[in-house]
Amino acid sequence: MKQYEDATTPPGMDGKTDTRLADRATGMTADVSLELLEQATDGIVIINERNEVIFFNPAAEKLWGFAESEVLGQNVSRLVPSVYRPDHDSYIDRNRESGMDRIVGTSREVTFENKAGDYISGEMSISTAVLGPEKKRYYMAIMKGVTEESHRRKLHDLQNTVFEAISNDMMIPDVADLICREVESFVPNTVAVLILLGDNNRLHILSGPGLPRHYATALENVELSEEDLATIARDPQAVGRIVWDSYSSLGISLGLHNCWASAIKSRNGRISGIFALYSRNQYKLSDWPQKIVTGSVSFCGVVIENYEAQQHISQLANYDSLTGLLNRSAIHKVIRSMIDLPGDNNFAIFMVDIDRFRDINDTLGHMNGDAFLKAIAHRLKTLSRTNYIISRSGGDEFVIVLPDTNEARAVIFADRLIKGMQEPVEIAGNLLVVSLGIGISIFPENGPDGQSLLSHAESAMRRCKKEGRGGYCVSSTADNRAAEDRLLLGSALRDSLARGLLNLHYQPQIDIRTGKLYGAEALSRWNHPTLGNIYPSRFIAVAEDTGQIETIGAWSLEEAVSQVVRWDKEGLHVPAVSVNLSAVHFCNRDLPLLIERILKEHGVAPRRLTVEITESVMMGENEETMRGLSAIRALGVGLSMDDFGTGYSSLSRLTRLPLTEIKIDRTFIMNLEQDANAQAVTTAVIGIGNRLNMTVVTEGVETEAQLKLLQGLNCDVAQGYLFARPMTPDDVLAWSREPHPWRPDPLPAPQP
Repeated sequence: MKQYEDATTPPGMDGKTDTRLADRATGMTADVSLELLEQATDGIVIINERNEVIFFNPAAEKLWGFAESEVLGQNVSRLVPSVYRPDHDSYIDRNRESGMDRIVGTSREVTFENKAGDYISGEMSISTAVLGPEKKRYYMAIMKGVTEESHRRKLHDLQNTVFEAISNDMMIPDVADLICREVESFVPNTVAVLILLGDNNRLHILSGPGLPRHYATALENVELSEEDLATIARDPQAVGRIVWDSYSSLGISLGLHNCWASAIKSRNGRISGIFALYSRNQYKLSDWPQKIVTGSVSFCGVVIENYEAQQHISQLANYDSLTGLLNRSAIHKVIRSMIDLPGDNNFAIFMVDIDRFRDINDTLGHMNGDAFLKAIAHRLKTLSRTNYIISRSGGDEFVIVLPDTNEARAVIFADRLIKGMQEPVEIAGNLLVVSLGIGISIFPENGPDGQSLLSHAESAMRRCKKEGRGGYCVSSTADNRAAEDRLLLGSALRDSLARGLLNLHYQPQIDIRTGKLYGAEALSRWNHPTLGNIYPSRFIAVAEDTGQIETIGAWSLEEAVSQVVRWDKEGLHVPAVSVNLSAVHFCNRDLPLLIERILKEHGVAPRRLTVEITESVMMGENEETMRGLSAIRALGVGLSMDDFGTGYSSLSRLTRLPLTEIKIDRTFIMNLEQDANAQAVTTAVIGIGNRLNMTVVTEGVETEAQLKLLQGLNCDVAQGYLFARPMTPDDVLAWSREPHPWRPDPLPAPQP
């Protein structure tokens, strides 16, 4: 051990029995001196110049377990741990050559090996002297058995070290390793183990680097019964029966012969763990290792409490509180780590969405909705293999990662999921049959990074839900392009909005009875400096997917209303401007206040603004939406149903909405001249609008024949290429001053 090397000589000396010490004081005979040494309460060992033991008193016999006759004349290395014996003489020779009369720091705590092979702790002092006419150097070691006070001091120092490590944010497993290493140094040739009591009262080793693997595996299969817990709560040391008595045969086969252990209690009295010390020595001669273990329990408990606190924080940071599954941020980390694995690995990502979950929430309430989600999470875990990673990414969406999976195996699992969900789920006495929309992406085919893979899986899932419920879709080229749009166009769109790079074009609407200007529809346009002209069908979809559509809508309202004011100043009176808002806007209860503020700030009459809504707003009809629409209409602002007839709107819903106009989609007008069915539908819609006192606007009018048919059907307003394409505000002004076939006279020039 290093402590012997530092002292340059061990705690034992060798010599012949007939050697006598010279007188050291007047009147002190050698016999008196020897008698005093013999009766000393501390062990005394003296060695001669050949490192042979020449004196070994009864106290030394008691400490080492050797009789005097077994030691005298033998090399002192017999009294030191076997691992240091080969080099021990060189330690002493180094001191002899230095010529020092006394070793600096003469008193130190050391550990030595007794006759039985057990390790004993002691406090050693060494002195040396040159005696006799031949000037021979002798060494004397005084060894005192370590007291309990010394043990307490060691434990106190270790406790301070542990608390300092925790306060410095050392990782708790590292702190546990520190405790085990230090306690092993207190009791050499031992293995220290810190064990947690985990879920289901199952043992879990927090630290035990020296414990044989097979023994550790055996311990981690142990589950404590309530009877076990009650027993060790009464007697913490009784835990030795659990961690040793039941496995002593295995331990002995692995070189372990004894065990000292104690249960660890938390501050509320709960058994939180076990601290155990296993000995490789065959003989158990003292009880001080048990005192070391018992004394370590208090700060081991602090370590376990901090570990459990860190685990709880990690649980909150990485797991969904409702289902116990990984959360969104955690699954991103998992995917990133799987991508970084070496070799040609592949895996699949499933984006799973529950069909019509909103209906379940609305019908059964949010508490039952939460119970339903927990049941689905459990079902997903049951259907998945143990190495699949499952996450709740938010709301009713789940992500499943399938390691080492290609497209063919992914499809097999998708079929299994769909079939496995056909078994009804019972919630609050209701049997609910679940259908899923599943989108699948494959690494590396569908992207080099986690964001791309998740986006592709989400695109595939949305495509699946559009095509029909209860199915799956594997990511395709179209999905990949949509995901790229979200990533690339989404970022560019956000930048363009901030820099004011979007603009509005306007398409005139004509009163086909009078030929006068009825209004103009505002249409968003985006011409990016590097990406070029981007069609609204692309960037509006991206805006909806990336959460920017509401910003675009607010900007469009502000820009369109201010343009009405500018046209007025230039002498062009546009009776009303129409702005299309998506369903997202009507989820914002402040929308009516926003419209009111914009109109007041620009001094524009409410009747000169029309808000166009889509059929999706009508399909998502609820009290909040109805209140918003009614509040907008109460301002005097017009409400128009855009693309009427292309979705799933019903006449009953149409009558409940406070609409002022409906717009017939251009798809009905394209074949109006030849298609009798198109004429029938158009006639019906115009008739409905007239009876409900709504203005009917027809889009996509491109020919004179179409215009005449619409006039004959009593349509009110038309817009399309026959009249004008969408134009910039300046082009609208110029257009208004030109003659047109459907209106021979241009508008009058503005007055100076």
